[in-house]
Amino acid sequence: MTLEEVAAYLKLKPQTIYTWVQEKKIPAAKLGNQWRFKKSIIDEWFIHHIDEKFNDVLNNWKTNQESNKESES
Repeated sequence: MTLEEVAAYLKLKPQTIYTWVQEKKIPAAKLGNQWRFKKSIIDEWFIHHIDEKFNDVLNNWKTNQESNKESES
């Protein structure tokens, strides 16, 4: 996949993907003067990345649920 294809796939601006590549936040390989991406690796990266983000949300939600149960008792 090209940088533009990855941006469209993830519904982000190409500049965001380019910045992430430069910061090594997303897996990519440079072929000549263009960045290339493997869809299966992007999918795996996305699942790992989104799981990390949602773990925080889920943990906060669980904490709130436990607090609500304690206050109901």
